[in-house]
Amino acid sequence: MIERYRVKDVHNIWTDKNKFAKWFEVELAVLHAREQIGDIPKGITKELRKTEFSLDRIKEIEKETHHDVIAFLRAIGENSGDESRFLHQGLTSSDVVDTACALQIKEVSLIISKELDTILRILKERALKFKGTLMVGRTHGVHAEPISLGLKILSWYAEMKRAKERFDYARETLRYGKLSGAVGNFAHLNPEIEEIALKKLGLEPEPVSTQIVPRDRYAEYQFSITMIGAAIERIAQEIRHSQRTEIRELEEPFQKGQTGSSAMPHKRNPIICERLCGMSRLLRGYLITSLENIPLWNERDISHSSTERIYLSDATELIVYMMRKLSFVIENFNVYPENLMRNIWLTKGLIFSQNVLISLLDKGMDRGEAYKIVQENAMTSWKEGGDFKESLKNDRRLSNIFTAEELDSLFEPELFLKNEDLIYKRVLE
Repeated sequence: MIERYRVKDVHNIWTDKNKFAKWFEVELAVLHAREQIGDIPKGITKELRKTEFSLDRIKEIEKETHHDVIAFLRAIGENSGDESRFLHQGLTSSDVVDTACALQIKEVSLIISKELDTILRILKERALKFKGTLMVGRTHGVHAEPISLGLKILSWYAEMKRAKERFDYARETLRYGKLSGAVGNFAHLNPEIEEIALKKLGLEPEPVSTQIVPRDRYAEYQFSITMIGAAIERIAQEIRHSQRTEIRELEEPFQKGQTGSSAMPHKRNPIICERLCGMSRLLRGYLITSLENIPLWNERDISHSSTERIYLSDATELIVYMMRKLSFVIENFNVYPENLMRNIWLTKGLIFSQNVLISLLDKGMDRGEAYKIVQENAMTSWKEGGDFKESLKNDRRLSNIFTAEELDSLFEPELFLKNEDLIYKRVLE
């Protein structure tokens, strides 16, 4: 990933230093369990825990062995005594790697969950602040009927809340390790050792493992991250749309000293929101990779390993970066109330057409006839740019149906927010 997008606290979780530390933690947990059941002498774990090993030495050995776990074990053995012979007995590489990866994912998930909580707090605050702030709703990019800016943001909040619930479930599906040996049959290791060791590590045993923890767990986790990204993209895309010059209802923060174009000094571009939309595409690509990793050969092959070394760190760093940027945008975006109101009346009353249609139906008019009358007047207003309400007042077919006051009452934007409190109650209570 491009260095300037690195999120340091997440990046540190995926460093070689932390990875090998987690591997060592898994190996020591197994030794602890073996001591507990009397499989090895007491004190082995305590003695080995003192061992220091060099990352440079591991890499040096790996150049010869082309196997990182062997290099790791040999580096430890060079700096410890005879007790190192107890390391890795009955284990296969994936026992260590997969179980350690679950520990790394536990760490990164705490950060992701915290950032989700921050986004939810900010979205809720903004939804409440702009409750009742009228604006035009759009479908297909075309003016539909009035809504409130608060309801729009409340919709973002509700989606992000679902994204967090989905993530919280998925993170639990990856709190699993395996210490069951080369093909998962415990041929050389007592199953009780797995239970004791994983409990010490705060993990659950994979019920049926092969040589690895099944990769549907990883795919589900990546899906939950991708869905957070999609929720972010939806918000970012809406702000980009609203920042268009001819609309200019919302605008991402534009800070002092910021420039928008090397050629055009007037430009204020939604660069953060555009960046977030692009990054969401990356997450979707990583999801495809995680799904492709599910069907491996027999009890496993190694085709998944190379991809996971890339996408797990990138995806988690990326989503934390995206969430922090989104929090900044949502907390600080500019709102232009005068443009919100201007755009409500931009089509000169056309957005109230359904009010007129329903009123005609309530007065007993046939639906086909009512729709035809309303649509004819609406199309005239679209074509000629005239006022929709005035067109209806001049339509002889309606002269004995509506009084002027009745027709005026159908063109009040506030009518569309009569159930706003109910919607907020559904989401926030």
